[in-house]
Amino acid sequence: MPVLTPTVIDTARLRLRWITAADAAAQFSLFGDPVLRRYGGAAAWTRLEQAEESVAKALQAYEDGASLLFAITLPETGEVIGNTRLYDFHDQNRRCDIGYILAHAHQGKGYMFEALEATLQHAFSALDLNRIEADVDPRNHASYKVLERLGFRKEGFMPERWFVNGEWCDTINYGLLRRYWEHARRGDHGE
Repeated sequence: MPVLTPTVIDTARLRLRWITAADAAAQFSLFGDPVLRRYGGAAAWTRLEQAEESVAKALQAYEDGASLLFAITLPETGEVIGNTRLYDFHDQNRRCDIGYILAHAHQGKGYMFEALEATLQHAFSALDLNRIEADVDPRNHASYKVLERLGFRKEGFMPERWFVNGEWCDTINYGLLRRYWEHARRGDHGE
């Protein structure tokens, strides 16, 4: 597990910061939204206690190095509008998974691209990762499009991987190698 230290990342329009106990209501707003959770691999939360438990687990995961959860905030107001998360770290292989969520009112503005770009840069530089993986429901076009814009490559398809809200859901697997990321940042798209 990586050693995680409290981190704040400022982008052109956003601030990414570690989650705090005071963020439980904001987390509930995100993960309690059934539309946002439709493609998330689990049902929407129905109780604030679920958010409080999740925040407590995130705080413990910082200490354990098990997961890194960034709150995506608007710097001028401090409003939490979403999350990015690095989790399931594999030390020997220097890889992890990535997840993300963004409130409806802030979609379509390029915020998720900006937040993920900052999260990925942190993952490849500060955490020295070599590979980041994501799985996306193929019906979630916005999600896989942002991954592709960031350089993730489609690597596989798994039918009926998740059972959520009474329906089987498929997964597209995506991967991003550090060298792909570095080449894209230099404008060199070679392998």
